[in-house]
Amino acid sequence: MESLVFISVAAIACGADTWNEIESFGKAKQEWLGTVIQLPNGIPTHDTYNRFFSALEPGEFESCFGQWAASIAERTEGEVVSIDDKTLRGSKGLHATAAHVVSAWSGSNQVSLGQLRVQDKTNEGKAIPELLRMLFIEGCVVTIDAAGCYTEIADAIVDRKADYVLCVKGNQPELLTGIEQSFALKPAADTWQDTDCDHGRITTRTCSVIADPGLVPRAERWAGLQTISRVDSEIYYKATGKTSSMTRYFISTMPPDAKSIGRAVRGHWAIENGLHWQLGLSYREDSSRKRKDNAAMNFSTLAKMTLTLFKRDTTTKIGVKSKRLKAGWDNDYLLYILRLLMRLPWPCRAPPQGGLLPLHHRDQARRA
Repeated sequence: MESLVFISVAAIACGADTWNEIESFGKAKQEWLGTVIQLPNGIPTHDTYNRFFSALEPGEFESCFGQWAASIAERTEGEVVSIDDKTLRGSKGLHATAAHVVSAWSGSNQVSLGQLRVQDKTNEGKAIPELLRMLFIEGCVVTIDAAGCYTEIADAIVDRKADYVLCVKGNQPELLTGIEQSFALKPAADTWQDTDCDHGRITTRTCSVIADPGLVPRAERWAGLQTISRVDSEIYYKATGKTSSMTRYFISTMPPDAKSIGRAVRGHWAIENGLHWQLGLSYREDSSRKRKDNAAMNFSTLAKMTLTLFKRDTTTKIGVKSKRLKAGWDNDYLLYILRLLMRLPWPCRAPPQGGLLPLHHRDQARRA
C-alpha cells in the first residue's frame, strides 16, 4: 500500500493525471524510485492503481490526509479556515451523479486541511459538521458561505472551540431580515475600510459591525453569536470606467472588531484562488474521467496532497503548473518536494517491511 500511494503522489507531482500516466512514470523512474522506496514486486500496472484507489475507503484515506496536513500546518490564533464545496464534474457517468466535495483550506499556511464527499449540494449541511469533527481548529476562525449558514454548523464550530463568520443570504430569510433591520435602526459599533487594486479593478470594501444582535429573531439559536456585520463592496473597472456595488451580511462569534471580521471575510476567498482554481488549472480536475467507485475522491485527495507540498515550497518562484514540470525534470527538486511526505509515518502508522526507506538509507542510496 505504501509504495502505491508514494508512487502515485510522486507521479501526480510530476504531472501525471491518469492511472496509465502513473504507471508510465513508475517505469521511467524505476531506478530512481528504488533509491527512495522498496519495490519488491516492481512497478504496479495502471489496473492495480485503479483497483486499489477505487476500493480504498475515502473516509479512512481522508482522515490520514487530514492528520498529515495538521502536522505540517503552523496553527496560529485567529487563523482563517475556509470551507467551501466543489463538484468533480468529470466524475459524472451515464448512471451516476458527479462526486461533490466539501473542503477545508488554511490560507495562511497554504494547506488543504481535509475534504469530505457529499451526495449533492443539498447535503452540505450534514457533511460540514462531520468534516469539522475531523479538523483541529481550536482558536481558528471558520468562514463558510451561505450554504453553510445553519445552526447545526454553528454548534459544531463552537464545540470545536473555534469562532465562525457565516454569510447570510436568502436561504435564511428571517435571519437576513433581522440583520437588515438592525443596520437600518442601530448605529455600527465599529467600521473598517480596505482598498486594493488588481486585475484592472479598484475595490473598496467597508465592513460595519453591530455588537447587539437583539433585533435578530431567535438569536439564541445561534451558538455564541456576538456580532452581525455588513460588508459593502464597490468595484471600479478601469477599462470601462463603470462601477458596481454589492452588499453582504454575516453573523459571527467574534467581538465587534470590524478589521478582524473584514479580513476574515476577505480571507475566505483564499480557498477559491489557492485550492479550487489551482486544481482546475494546474491539475485539470474538471477534465478527469475517473468514475469507478471511490477513484475520483481518492485521486482528489492525492492531488490536494501534492498541491499542499508545492504550496509549502517557497524556494522556487514559479507557478504550480511549472513546479509540476520541474519536478518531472529534476529528481533533486522532486525529492525536495516530497521531503514532508517521507518524514512522516505513512499512512497514520509506521510503514511495515516494504514501505518507505529510512531517511539515512535514502541519503546513502543517493550518494552511491
